[in-house]
Amino acid sequence: MSTFKRAAVSFAALGSLLAGAGAAVADGGTPAPDTRSGDGAQALCKRVPTIEKRIERALRRIDDDAAGRGSLARLQQRVTAAEKAGHTEVHTFLSHRLTARTTLRTTLEQRRKDLDAVSTWCGAQGEGSRD
Repeated sequence: MSTFKRAAVSFAALGSLLAGAGAAVADGGTPAPDTRSGDGAQALCKRVPTIEKRIERALRRIDDDAAGRGSLARLQQRVTAAEKAGHTEVHTFLSHRLTARTTLRTTLEQRRKDLDAVSTWCGAQGEGSRD
């Protein structure tokens, strides 16, 4: 018998043994009802404080003045400077980044509101955060 045939026969035998073991375990009684919904609510409730901190940090950075890296004011300043210098391609690139960052700010604001609602829900469910 070739090595391939021996491996195939061994694999088939192992599969039938495991299938029989699974049936024996399944007949062992009634399983406990699953109380979790599978949506990750417990884990999310635990992470609410961390997520809040990350959102607030990102919003502070975006709302910083023109000296702050990553701020809308600084990026607007760069867009204006590129336009004055006549760097059309750079101006276009930075303008698109400014649009994306403005959209990001709106998205972060919405996430903050959504997270506040989640935090309230977690408190009502007794799933308060654990810092």
